[in-house]
Amino acid sequence: MIRSKQRDLTKAQMMTLPTPRGRLSLNRSLADLTWLRVGGAADAVFQPVDRQDLAEFLAQLPQENAIFPMGVGSNLIVRDGGLRAVVIRLGRGFNAIEMDGDRIHCGAAALDSHVARKAAEAGLDLTFLRTIPGTLGGALKMNAGCYGSYIADAFVGASGYDRAGRAVSYDAKTLGFSYRSSDLPQDVVITDITLRALGRDEPERLHQKMAAQLAKRNETQPTKDRTAGSTFRNPAGFSSTGQADDIHDLKAWSLIDAAGCRGLELGGAQMSPKHPNFLINTGRATAKELEALGELVRKKVYDKSGLTLEWEVMRVGDPKDD
Repeated sequence: MIRSKQRDLTKAQMMTLPTPRGRLSLNRSLADLTWLRVGGAADAVFQPVDRQDLAEFLAQLPQENAIFPMGVGSNLIVRDGGLRAVVIRLGRGFNAIEMDGDRIHCGAAALDSHVARKAAEAGLDLTFLRTIPGTLGGALKMNAGCYGSYIADAFVGASGYDRAGRAVSYDAKTLGFSYRSSDLPQDVVITDITLRALGRDEPERLHQKMAAQLAKRNETQPTKDRTAGSTFRNPAGFSSTGQADDIHDLKAWSLIDAAGCRGLELGGAQMSPKHPNFLINTGRATAKELEALGELVRKKVYDKSGLTLEWEVMRVGDPKDD
């Protein structure tokens, strides 16, 4: 859980913000930048045009201004009081994808699904990324995975900039990957990631494999609703493999279902009737309601099983003053 330390971006702090070449928006609402469509405003949102623009902005940004790197908001609840930070949001200048043998060099803003498709066109297998929502930078931060494969399995290296605008780089050892997490510092902005294909195959076969994965996802998950993906991590410590012998006893959805929380509602928030580990904004939810429903589910699961579910969805910012 991430909470802001400052209450407001003062006029003096606004006057000391750098003047970048990219777009800098003050007091920018984040609700329309997240998949759940909830949350207050950030102090500022910065969209750099290139790496030099980003590095110079970070170097010139006063140290008292916190930063928050953000992708497309696919795994995020921004609280209703907003976020006391400068959000760094990478865009078109950071989404290139290039092949080099069995390696795939990607900008951190590249969508996971796009990386999977482009790799498949070259006969390279990163098909596990096809159904993971969001950007590769976000996937790296949380060591995203599906069907038994994770970013850590394909990861070669990454680079970006620290809070002072200095170039930094990481390998698998320094990132300390574990289930649904990594040791990537919160105030580092990753710009480039290199992956290694998990195998090779004919492009047509890889695309067929991904089509089957998509069909299964659409059949079992609420893909047409406002969600942020899986709400809680599996206590088992690994993702679903998609195989017939997959064990469900310690999967979050199974525990939620057993606790009677499938379809549970609180205000405009709901646990999906289709897949109970998906938290849904039915169209009128607040961030407070979504988080409160998640906490209620955690309590009910603990009361039923003695197991404590850990949030997979990141929650940031301040609650709204009543």
